[in-house]
Amino acid sequence: MAEVKVKLVKSLIGCKKDQIATAQSLGLRKIGDVSVQPDNAQTQGKVNKIGFLLEVTKA
Repeated sequence: MAEVKVKLVKSLIGCKKDQIATAQSLGLRKIGDVSVQPDNAQTQGKVNKIGFLLEVTKA
């Protein structure tokens, strides 16, 4: 199964509560945190929601 590596590159300070919750659901809490997630529709939706805070690569 394909996976994506998600890295938080911008701060969550000043973001809306739902954006912070989305980042936490991806396992990201502070700048530099990296998480490997399955490449499915749910993950793609989360990445689209907070993509401006993330760096995404294929794992």
